[in-house]
Amino acid sequence: MAKKEHVSETPATQFLRKHGAQFTEHPYTYEEHGGTSVSALALGVDEHHVVKTLVMQDELAKPLIVLMHGDCKVSTKNLARQIGCKSVEPCKPEVAQRHSGFMVGGTSPFGTKKVMPVYVEQGILLLPKIFINGGRRGYLVGIAPGLLESLLKAKSVTCALDD
Repeated sequence: MAKKEHVSETPATQFLRKHGAQFTEHPYTYEEHGGTSVSALALGVDEHHVVKTLVMQDELAKPLIVLMHGDCKVSTKNLARQIGCKSVEPCKPEVAQRHSGFMVGGTSPFGTKKVMPVYVEQGILLLPKIFINGGRRGYLVGIAPGLLESLLKAKSVTCALDD
């Protein structure tokens, strides 16, 4: 049996534990700009089951989180229309970091510094298990997708563009 690598607590794992959420820990070797294809390969899972946490903002610069399949892109036009905004765009890395409290590449929707509305691509909620950032680069947690709705009050949207 492989030795279990110890991963220290992050604000995300503290949040999950505080709420009694079941999760599995999946450390991997982080690669700068490697994205979800690298983590999916390292974990031996389909990239569609790896979820990106994207910090975006509306036309008033109000932050929001979008959760998207690793192998898809967000249609900001479709998203804006569905959530009643004029426009949505990604935050600059330093702004995203300020809102979330996490380094870009290690952003988790759990335990963010600022409470932000969360929008999840509807297909993610249909998967049996997802792998999402656990609050640091090179560290994913495996969870039931229903936790996104129960813990984060995530709203289902359809804004995926196939990669």
